[in-house]
Amino acid sequence: EVQLVESGGGLVQPGGSLRLSCAASGFTFSSSAMSWVRQAPGKGLEWVSGMLSGGAITNYADSVKGRFTISRDNAKNTLYLQMNSLKPEDTAVYYCAKGFSGTGPRGQGTQVTVSS
Repeated sequence: EVQLVESGGGLVQPGGSLRLSCAASGFTFSSSAMSWVRQAPGKGLEWVSGMLSGGAITNYADSVKGRFTISRDNAKNTLYLQMNSLKPEDTAVYYCAKGFSGTGPRGQGTQVTVSS
């Protein structure tokens, strides 16, 4: 059974940084593309970033390009999202998902709130 557990969310001021983590189990993480998606209050799910299994290929939504960095540690079965220069519009529940497109199994999410 695929299990994904996100952590690292919280309240941060505009311009601040957070690092999200996603602990994966129940599948071969090192062979799986992974992604981050988010859902802002009252809005639909938005794909944020994806990374292929080897880590060499990544992609980002235009809204976060240059500010967010996806990475992974296959030895620890963990996916990360480093978020810098955060904006109020980044406020959302962030989920990691199995697969590049963000449509695969997801975790329970971690809340990120950007506010002064």
